[in-house]
Amino acid sequence: MAWSADIEELRKREEMAGRMGGPEKVKRQHDNGKLTVRERIGRLLDEGSFREIGAIAGRGTYDGNNEFVELSPTNFVFGRGRIDGRTVVVGGDDFTVRGGAADASIWQKQIDAEHMAHELRLPMIRLVDGTGGGGSVKSLEIDGRTYVPANPGWEWVVANMGQVPVVALALGSVAGLGAARAVTSHYSVMVKETSQLFIAGPPVVARTGEHLTKEELGGHEIHTKAGAIDDAVDSEEEAFARARRFLSYLPSSVHELPPRGPAAPDAGRKDDWLLSAVPKNRRQVYDMRKILASTLDAGSFMEIGRMCGRSVIAGLARIDGWPVAVLASDPRFYGGGWTADASIKVTRFVDLAETFHLPVVHFVDIPGFVIGLESEKAGTIRHGARALAAVYQASVPWCSIIVRKAFGVAGAAHSNASRFKYRYAWPSGDWGSLPIEGGVEAAYRAEIAAADDPAAHRAAIEARLNQYRSPFRTAEAYLVENIIDPRETRPLLCEFANLAAPLRTPGPRAFHMRP
Repeated sequence: MAWSADIEELRKREEMAGRMGGPEKVKRQHDNGKLTVRERIGRLLDEGSFREIGAIAGRGTYDGNNEFVELSPTNFVFGRGRIDGRTVVVGGDDFTVRGGAADASIWQKQIDAEHMAHELRLPMIRLVDGTGGGGSVKSLEIDGRTYVPANPGWEWVVANMGQVPVVALALGSVAGLGAARAVTSHYSVMVKETSQLFIAGPPVVARTGEHLTKEELGGHEIHTKAGAIDDAVDSEEEAFARARRFLSYLPSSVHELPPRGPAAPDAGRKDDWLLSAVPKNRRQVYDMRKILASTLDAGSFMEIGRMCGRSVIAGLARIDGWPVAVLASDPRFYGGGWTADASIKVTRFVDLAETFHLPVVHFVDIPGFVIGLESEKAGTIRHGARALAAVYQASVPWCSIIVRKAFGVAGAAHSNASRFKYRYAWPSGDWGSLPIEGGVEAAYRAEIAAADDPAAHRAAIEARLNQYRSPFRTAEAYLVENIIDPRETRPLLCEFANLAAPLRTPGPRAFHMRP
């Protein structure tokens, strides 16, 4: 019992750290509709699994006899715990202690969280609230000096992008370094009306003459549409559920393979409605997500980044239990054409699949890059070329289902033409360098202009060329390998997933996902 007094002091300090910023600050956090960092960790992880590191780090107060009086804890809480039985690292900002500002933090704790995730090869979950250890001008008075900016430990943040799954949940007003930590992740979420994200917040921006509310400057609609943040949800509980679900598709690190879920009982399912899923009229749109629901494991599709680059659908799913990365076209936006932001979305998502050994399934309906002045101003061709490079650099197993269009350079990004082309085409397939409807004007301009009735002559040329448009003519020349009954899609994808599973190889890749 010689050390009982010391253990008593340890427990006393732990209890003080558990108070966080004190009852008043905790109440303010709750009044703002937010959980405390310790409540967040408790609800995110499996019950009772959290093992905190550095719990009693902070600033101690001592009396005139140098006896301990009080502990003001640091505003970053981290440790390891479990999600669905699997160990993860979690680190969260404590907004009740100086709003998460740097002058209340011990920055080594953030670094150690990232370092631990990297060396132990464990997923990293960041609960970001406030500046996330960023700057505060109050530190000038506290420290009596300023400093040249640096981000100690940022090398671990960057290295983790190629080592372990990183999830960032922005759970309050997040600025500066906190915003950078939120977006430097594989998956990021904001809570609607509660979270905002800024390079600098409204008081700082007001100095430039722009007077905006937090929501006007950095609300979820801005950042999900811009692609800085992947998704927005209605509550913190939903954010935790999204984090858990995202991680369920991925390995704990690149040195492992994504775990298989239960094998599907309906691998041979053939839904009759797929035969009429795509209209005969090429100008009519259809619901690609309904096709995904019919061909992937039931309820398994987790869409990511729905509000950005909306002509492309991206998400994680399972096929016969195997985790896969899914790309698909959405003809309801630009007819499925690739914009600059859609191309960025493709690049980022293919890099995610490559980093974590996920086979890719691509449902294709790409009429090409979106054209016009705004597209040129957006640098679409450069972003599109990067997306094409990502597709051609990817080494994971790849299967394409050509649902309808595949035209031009963007259409060529449906898969890597230099690899064995594991692909199937529906009878609705329509492909080439240019769609006939637009290409006739360019190829036959002089002939059409010289005709007595240009409109009739253009229509006659289109009718003549349409005779060669049949996908069966392409198949005759073995320029597409298989045309299938759409109802066969799911059984064929299940076969692909099982063929692809033993081809996946653990380990780091030559390139990995960047922020």
